[in-house]
Amino acid sequence: MVVPIKKFLFAIVFNTTLFLLLMIGIQNSSKQKKVNLIMKETIYLPVSFIVGISFISGSITGNFLKLNFNNVKD
Repeated sequence: MVVPIKKFLFAIVFNTTLFLLLMIGIQNSSKQKKVNLIMKETIYLPVSFIVGISFISGSITGNFLKLNFNNVKD
């Protein structure tokens, strides 16, 4: 039971650190774009922020998605 808690805490700390580094890194970003969603558009965001948030959300999804094919019982 301790191992899943360690993995969860590691994922939270790792992704929070990535997010803080992203915020520091985009301070001087001048190139901005809008993101077209299905119904609306976002405000102008730095391109590095869009790419960084995509990476962090993929990392969070990958860390919290647990695929356990070894314990499948028929």
